[in-house]
Amino acid sequence: MNTSTPYQRRLHEVKQLLSDKPFDTLMISEPWNRAYLSGFWAEDMQLTESSGFLFVSEKAQVLATDFRYQEQAEKEAPEFQVMIYKENLAGILPEIFASLSTRNVGFESHHLTHDRFVKIRESLHEWRPKGELLPGGELVEGLRTIKEAEEIEAIRKSLALTESVLEKIVSEAAVGKTEKQLALRIELLMREAGAEAVSFPPIVASGPLAARPHAVVSDRQLQESETIIIDLGARLEHYCSDMTRTLILGEADEKTQRIYSTVREAQLRAIAAVRSGISSFEVDRVARDYIISAGYGDHFGHGLGHGVGLAVHEKPGFGRSNAMILEENMVVTIEPGIYLPDWGGVRLENMVRVTTDGCEVLNKNEFFYSF
Repeated sequence: MNTSTPYQRRLHEVKQLLSDKPFDTLMISEPWNRAYLSGFWAEDMQLTESSGFLFVSEKAQVLATDFRYQEQAEKEAPEFQVMIYKENLAGILPEIFASLSTRNVGFESHHLTHDRFVKIRESLHEWRPKGELLPGGELVEGLRTIKEAEEIEAIRKSLALTESVLEKIVSEAAVGKTEKQLALRIELLMREAGAEAVSFPPIVASGPLAARPHAVVSDRQLQESETIIIDLGARLEHYCSDMTRTLILGEADEKTQRIYSTVREAQLRAIAAVRSGISSFEVDRVARDYIISAGYGDHFGHGLGHGVGLAVHEKPGFGRSNAMILEENMVVTIEPGIYLPDWGGVRLENMVRVTTDGCEVLNKNEFFYSF
């Protein structure tokens, strides 16, 4: 198989993985996996609606979609045979399975709804009564963890755009402005700078609301000497960025300085620990142990970070249950935080690229306080 384009290379890797699986055809329903393998960038509006499905066997591959996306699919996914269904996917499945000589199908059990599972199984049995529909695991997500050169470059551009917006937001933030006003400005500035979209709804959390790691923006006005967590990211050339800074308007009191400095030191220690071959959980523990030693262990309740790529949250994770061995060219966030109810919080987040003997910090923005 020709592997001169990213999509050809990725298909080749998937097909190699199929050789030792109990299924001969892999069905891809997760939107970013579909785009990653095919270049078909149509978006799903919600989980129960789909713009298309991929079917990949060792010999061939099919993109099944409906009339709305026919022209786009044929243009964006030239490696795939595009097959159009009129009413629903189930009606065309026996034809797809026949074209691929399918015996058993692997499906993305972490994404496919039960309703679709039942209908697909019925269609498979119509083609092959003894055929099985088997969990395929997060096979494509595993490939996506290692970023190719083109992906890393897109992430760099996305992050540079995000940092340019952050700098403007920091200069505009003032006592009396509301969280919603700043969040709206972030989205507007992102679009004006050329972003396709924000990679997630921006977080602007001030004062006591900064104690909520995923706070929803409110009409609360910014006040002097309190912490303001600003978490933002752009989507550019399909790839996401994600960064957080904590802003303080006016003078920071001793408690604020102590907590901020603790979070920053935890972040620096974790970044220094990142390298190919280390477990992401071990990196998490470096930051967590430092925060525990400072007396705030009960107030750092989320994982240290996550992978970033086509999705703003993807593998690897940093918790005990979703840890992975870090490998060269994984792109991850390092974002420790401390959150105190009725007071506020501090979070600092940078993106890094894992290298053989360390990591490259992708952020150029150095908006950090030194107390």
